[in-house]
This record gives sequence, structure tokens and C-alpha cells, in this order.
Amino acid sequence: MRLWQARLTDKEMLSELHKVFDTTQYGLRRTKFREIRKSLGLIRTREQAHTVESICHVMAELRSMYPQAGAREMISHLFHSHGMQVSRRVVRDYFAIYEPELVKQRKANRLQRRQFWAAGVNDIWAVDQHDKWQRFGLRLHTAVEPFSGRILWLKVWHSNRNPQLILSYYLACAQDFGCTYIHFTQTLNLWRTYCCSLLVIPMITQSDPGTENIGIANAQTLLRQMHDPTLQGFVQHRWMRTKKNIMPEIIWSQFRRRFAPGFEALLEEGVDAGWYDSDNTLQMMVFRWLFIPWMQQQELDSYVQRLNNTRKRSDKKKILPHGILEMIHRCAEDYGALDFKVAISHEALDHVHSVYIDNNHPVFNLVPPSLDCFIAACYDELGRPVVERQSVWSIYCALLDLVRLCEDLPPVFDSVLDTPEDDGELSLIPGLEDLPEVEGYLGGVGNELEHLSALDALDLEDEPDIPLDAEPELWVNAFSMDEEDDMDDVDNAL
Repeated sequence: MRLWQARLTDKEMLSELHKVFDTTQYGLRRTKFREIRKSLGLIRTREQAHTVESICHVMAELRSMYPQAGAREMISHLFHSHGMQVSRRVVRDYFAIYEPELVKQRKANRLQRRQFWAAGVNDIWAVDQHDKWQRFGLRLHTAVEPFSGRILWLKVWHSNRNPQLILSYYLACAQDFGCTYIHFTQTLNLWRTYCCSLLVIPMITQSDPGTENIGIANAQTLLRQMHDPTLQGFVQHRWMRTKKNIMPEIIWSQFRRRFAPGFEALLEEGVDAGWYDSDNTLQMMVFRWLFIPWMQQQELDSYVQRLNNTRKRSDKKKILPHGILEMIHRCAEDYGALDFKVAISHEALDHVHSVYIDNNHPVFNLVPPSLDCFIAACYDELGRPVVERQSVWSIYCALLDLVRLCEDLPPVFDSVLDTPEDDGELSLIPGLEDLPEVEGYLGGVGNELEHLSALDALDLEDEPDIPLDAEPELWVNAFSMDEEDDMDDVDNAL
């Protein structure tokens, strides 16, 4: 399903599948593959044969949540949210009929281009927080791998300023990217597959200045130095000042246009109706308990999966590899790029976790434990209704009314008010210097020697002859902030 969600053609999926089974013993041709795909209910654009009329109802529903999405993005929403393969022509016809003024407005917009340099996959992980939803009691945090453009995480919580919480996102991501290697020995014509017990981190992390990022800076530095003693004396994190943390800023800019408008309207609905006031502690606790898991699991995770499995529009001005973001990140060599991932042990990660994270810290609780059990019991009494966009406020109001009616509320609520505030502050590892800066490039390649042999190999394969004086061999620039730079309608080619 991962390859299907990436919207690869049958030929491309077959090519990927041939990497994971022994082609000398097993065969799979395109005709048989199509039969298998259709038997699983995976139908292509032409076979679904959608028209403006057949997508009208679904489009109206999606447009209420994504009012500023363009044709390319709506094609992606239809596929990932409803399993509908719709041609670009049909979606454009829909816009021409139902939203002609918005089409003119979108065509009046122009691209804004900004530059960011990366040597390859996992050269840098860039993190940043977002506070535009603070008025609702919600705070966001993201990380992006700049070379591939893959979003590593996009989290919503009641805090984004606690360094232990932010560090937990980083460590969880490193664990998720534990590497699986597949080797092919041509001389024996055999496949060997094995999974390493190692985890993956980048060469360098970067963020805006701020105490919330100290945990990541310390962990990245400690893990890198544990596995490479030559890095002693330098912090393996860059502090980006004066809005130079470009890639996360692009992610937030796209988020504000693509995702935020519909959900802000949904959240404002409750505020305007008087159902929710973030200054009311009880309302805020019930809101957190209901809205945050729903937004994370059903909405933000789906948003990230959709973006990571889309193909950005081709641009001759970019050196950036063209393809599915997640596949570029997973298989950099297939796109003529290097993967600078640094393998670390589980023991090292567990050590960093024990040093810098207190699992019992209140920030990791959605609501205080006593109130969590109390609200859960009330939710059970309601019959555990399914939370959806259309029902979330009605469920919230019913849950809030039931909580208010319970006689046990006062002592539980008093325990909530008595919970101490603690920002979990951490201090930077003392005695370390910042990494030396190279003009135009802030990654990790020029600061050590472990990947220079791979870069030299690229040079032997007629790569551009760029002097390697603390600089990368491969430059990536001109990342686009165009909100439509989303995907190609590859299915029409079949």
C-alpha cells in the first residue's frame, strides 16, 4: 500500500518490488501485477472514469476544509481521503464551473523563491515551532529533511516550548527511521536481506534560537560524539538567526495556506458560539482531551502522509531530485544522491533519553491523570461516539455538559488547579564551540571526514567539479513556496 499511496505507475511499482524478492526464482510481469492490483480494489484514473458530477459532493465537503487548495492539491485530497483517482482535467472543469473567481485569484499569485543548501539526504534536520493557534490552546511543532523535502513530524500539543517534549519528538523519529539494508550480490546472483539494530540521526540539526531546542542540540551533540570522538569540542547543532531557518518556514507557509484556513474556521465556530473559551480551565481540559488526539491522528498525520507521498512539479531550475518525497528520503541512491544518515545504537538512544527526559513530567500528559480518567468515564457514558469534523463540536458540548453534572468534579478539578507549572528547562552542554560556518552552506559534510570518500566517488562519475574545501559536492537550491507545487497526475499516463 505504501507504493500505491505514493501514486507510482505500475512500471515504477514493479521496479520497487523487484528490489525485495529474488527475481531468479520468482517472476512478476506487468500483466499479472495489474490483475493482482485490480483484485485488491486499486483502480486507476481511467478505470474509475470520474466526472464533474461524480466528484461534486465530495469536492464540496473537501472545499469546506481546504478552501484555498488548488487543482493539484485537490487531486491529492481526493485520492488520499476518499480513494478517488480523478484526472486534472475533471478537477479543473469543476473549478471553472463552481469557483471561477477563485481560479482568477490564484492565477494572479506569483512564486516566491528562497534558497537553502543541502549536500544530500539526512545532512540536516531542521525543526521549528508554530504559535498561530495559541489562542485556541494549541501549539504546533515540525521537523523537515531539507534535501528530500520530507516532513519528519508535525505535532500538535498544548505546549511547544518544553525542551523535553521537543526532544521526545526527535528521539521517536530516530527510532522510526531504524535502517533496513538490502544487498544484491551480482556474482552469486543472490539477495541478502538483513535488518540492522541501529537507529538513524542526521549529521546536523538546526533550529531557531530558543531554550525549547536545547534538548535536541544536546542529544544530537552527545549521540554524534559517542559514535565519532573526532567531533569533541563542537556542538552538532546550528542556531539559525534572523529567519534563516528557511525550510520549516516554507512548511509553515504552506500549512497556513493549505491546511489551516478550514480548521481555523472550524475552531472559530466553537469560540464564536460560546462553547469554548481557552481561559476557562474546565473547557480547555475537555477541549484538549477531545480535539488534540483527533487532530493528530486523523488530520495532521494524514496531511503529512499525503504531502510525503506526492510528487512535486518538475522544475528545470532545481537540482533537487524529482520524485516522491518519502522515496527520495528512503532511497537516495536511486535519485543519484547521497544519504548522510548516521547510525546509532539503541543503547545510546536509551542513554540520552534517561539523561534528558523525565517520563513523569506533566508536559507529557494530555490532561492531568486524575482528570483523564474522569473524562474518559464520561466519554464511555456517551457511548464513545466517533469524532469527525462534522460531529466534533457536538460531542465536545455533550461531554462538557456531562462532566459539569458529575458530583465528583470539584475534588478532581481542584487537583488540576494544584498541578505545578514546570517548563522542564535544560542547559546546553558546557564548553562546546559552534561549528565553523561556510558561506552559503550550513550542513555537516565539511566538518568531518567520514563521508568525503563517497563525495570523491561522485566526482569520479563526472559530477560537477566543485572544490571540497569544507563544502559539499552537491548543491540544492531554490526551494519553492508555491502552494501548488504538490504532485503530478501520473496516472493519466497509463
